[in-house]
Amino acid sequence: MPVQWRFGSNNSPHYPFVLSDLEGRAASAAQGLSTSLDTNGLGFDHNPAYGNRMTKSNPRTAARSKARAAARLAAVQALYQHDMEQTPLAQLLHEFHNHRLGAEIEDAQYAEADVDFFDDVVKGVLARGGEIDATIAGKLATGWTLERLDKPMKAILRCGTYELLARADVPTGAVITEYVDVAHAFYDKRESGFVNGLLDSIGKVARA
Repeated sequence: MPVQWRFGSNNSPHYPFVLSDLEGRAASAAQGLSTSLDTNGLGFDHNPAYGNRMTKSNPRTAARSKARAAARLAAVQALYQHDMEQTPLAQLLHEFHNHRLGAEIEDAQYAEADVDFFDDVVKGVLARGGEIDATIAGKLATGWTLERLDKPMKAILRCGTYELLARADVPTGAVITEYVDVAHAFYDKRESGFVNGLLDSIGKVARA
């Protein structure tokens, strides 16, 4: 059943991000995720909708989770840049590998990311773009199209949908929780709830 949510469109955007603004928000979010994971010692953050899915993890598991969280955030940023500037894939990956992942930009320290995971999400979203967009569009409320969503929102949903379709090794609840966390970096609670509901709807079909 389509998710019944309404928010800004390209015709009247509520969140007119520019790339520099997205970078700043992404850096802050990466630091926040890092702090949260260090404090809680959990494999991934708790989402009340899914309960506690893990007990305290060992340092290696926590580090891997933190690196994947940073990779997801970077993948959303990279796909936003690709959507805005049509940056070729090879150039996009090179830029992030050499100048973004784990780097310090304008006094903001980006968290160390799982590079292989970052590459897989970015490449996977671009390779399966038609399938992913059709999957998302099929869950939007009647009368809404993907084109009406803000570009950062589209990047978040595309990454989450890719993982639900292609990364069976990542639990459904973990995918949803992680991209809700990413959404918190750019949006208020209402839009984060939209991400939660839509990815949950997609997951029920993709992981059936």
